[in-house]
Amino acid sequence: MSDLQDHGDACRLTGLGRVYGKGASAHHALDNINLTIRANEFFTLLGPSGCGKTTLLRLIGGFDQPTVGEIAIFGRNVAGLPPEDRPVNTVFQNYALFPHLTVAENVGFALRMLGRPKAEIVATVARMVALVRLEGMEHRRPDQLSGGQKQRVALARALAPGPKILLLDEPLSALDAKLRQRMRSELKALQRETGITFVFVTHDQDEALAMSDRIAVMQDGRVQQLGKPEEIYEAPANRFVADFIGGANLIPARIGAGGAMAEGLGVVPATGAVGAEVTLAIRPERLAILAAGLQQPGDLGPLRVAERIYMGNELSFRLEGATVPLHVTLPRGGLRGAQDFAPGEAVCLRAEPGAIRVLAS
Repeated sequence: MSDLQDHGDACRLTGLGRVYGKGASAHHALDNINLTIRANEFFTLLGPSGCGKTTLLRLIGGFDQPTVGEIAIFGRNVAGLPPEDRPVNTVFQNYALFPHLTVAENVGFALRMLGRPKAEIVATVARMVALVRLEGMEHRRPDQLSGGQKQRVALARALAPGPKILLLDEPLSALDAKLRQRMRSELKALQRETGITFVFVTHDQDEALAMSDRIAVMQDGRVQQLGKPEEIYEAPANRFVADFIGGANLIPARIGAGGAMAEGLGVVPATGAVGAEVTLAIRPERLAILAAGLQQPGDLGPLRVAERIYMGNELSFRLEGATVPLHVTLPRGGLRGAQDFAPGEAVCLRAEPGAIRVLAS
């Protein structure tokens, strides 16, 4: 673990807002953001394009200033401070490597600009190159590197000055799917090894779930939910989070005396104020498909298989008969056995205990 490790809060955002323009044309990119990012955690800002996550990253980094609110980094108010005066560094989406410099020169660039002694620069560059596993490539230029190698150079260059917070603005987006998956593990391992707080921006839910200690899900400039990956996936706070994180079956229903009444599905076990309009959220993998004749009280249906899609390690089904199509994913084979149903078959659904979340509509 790095000697940069601190205890407590790395970054505290209080009442943060950013407005572009004035009057009727004003755009509220961020609205009343209150977040605490802990020291030494991998923290992710997750949301669709235009939700404000990159704007928030730029405010932390000092590349932009808030319209209202405060930013404290390790207890110090950084209002008005430029990026170079903050204990923060950034890895940009396009890496921004200098094409005429070698790997070693790129990694040591910031140290030279800071006037560090030559011996310190040489030692730090060697340590950073080893950290990102680029030994033997020190004399190559960016056009001689693969996408993954360029990303490692960008990471090493950002880490070389010893920031306490590293900001990462969708750094995996330019990589192919297989390399992205491998780099997820490498990024998380790098964060653990250095002990530096990582603040990671992405629109990719799989990246967020795989790497993060905590996630802030954003929409329209606001934080919709903050929590550990398991908390956000298993207990979404609202309809947007349920749909954005992993996808969910979102079923309109009304709370009755015996549960939630969903058209075409019967009565679903649920609690709430009688008469309230709600949304039932159920993850596709937490449903089992059964032949219609096996339906029991509490099961959903009857339904009909409208589509079966082979996905390699799983089967995906689209079922009709309710007010909205329902989606189910079933594993293929293995210890759990194999289930399969053909289009046109009459079926019902059984949810795992605790799988049905009742959300306000």
